[in-house]
Amino acid sequence: MKDFMGSEKTPQANHSPKPHGKDDSSSCRSNSGQPRKPDWADGLRKLYDSVVDEPLPDNFKDLLAKLDDEPESGRH
Repeated sequence: MKDFMGSEKTPQANHSPKPHGKDDSSSCRSNSGQPRKPDWADGLRKLYDSVVDEPLPDNFKDLLAKLDDEPESGRH
């Protein structure tokens, strides 16, 4: 099965909710004691980076240039 980024996705076991009052925070921590990133975090970071790296469309550049050329008194 593939995820939304096209990477192979391995099926995960169905985890039942923990009983109320039980804290199993050790499973959410890495060996260094830092909080562990969720499985989807790397895919989200790649998607965000790809959007940030996209060039600004020409029509946006033109619009910004027009706005820069307007006199300050014409703006509200």
